[in-house]
Amino acid sequence: MIPGHPDKPALRIALRARRAAHVAALGKSGEQAAAEAAAERLLPHIPPRAIVALYLALPEELDPDPLIALLDARGQTLTLPHLADRTQMAFHAWKPGDPLERGPLKLRQPLPGAAEIAPQVIIAPLVGFDRLGGRIGQGASHYDRAFARFPGAHRIGFAWSVQETSALPHDPWDVPLHAIVTEQEWIPIS
Repeated sequence: MIPGHPDKPALRIALRARRAAHVAALGKSGEQAAAEAAAERLLPHIPPRAIVALYLALPEELDPDPLIALLDARGQTLTLPHLADRTQMAFHAWKPGDPLERGPLKLRQPLPGAAEIAPQVIIAPLVGFDRLGGRIGQGASHYDRAFARFPGAHRIGFAWSVQETSALPHDPWDVPLHAIVTEQEWIPIS
């Protein structure tokens, strides 16, 4: 693996600490209300027949569960990330209630036999973002490779408002987002 921008590791640490403090201050009910607000902000921007890739939140990530429930109620085709190994991320069909397994990097993912489907919208968790569509993730570039693999998919970041930073360092393989949604606003990228 090619090393990324030298400023990214320290920035990830700072952004994770900021996120953790924010989530701790919210408490469980505040966290749930914020996730519901973010889902309501995002829902109008997802075409009703689009195939949507989502994720199941890790601790302190903005939880897309309320969005998943809204999309499922509307009959949307959903997928989740699936890692067969630590390098290649695919998207496998999934709906609430389908069985999950624990994959690499603690990822809760569909079983290997679930159909692989090309998403039209990819909702990505973020560690940080800027208003130019820059994003910083966990550091393994899974989403950048997935974005490159599905260049026609609409890329939307899903994050807490406190994860915003003025500008992010950029690596040659970074793929910008089309929009970001937080508990406070919808941020289109021009």
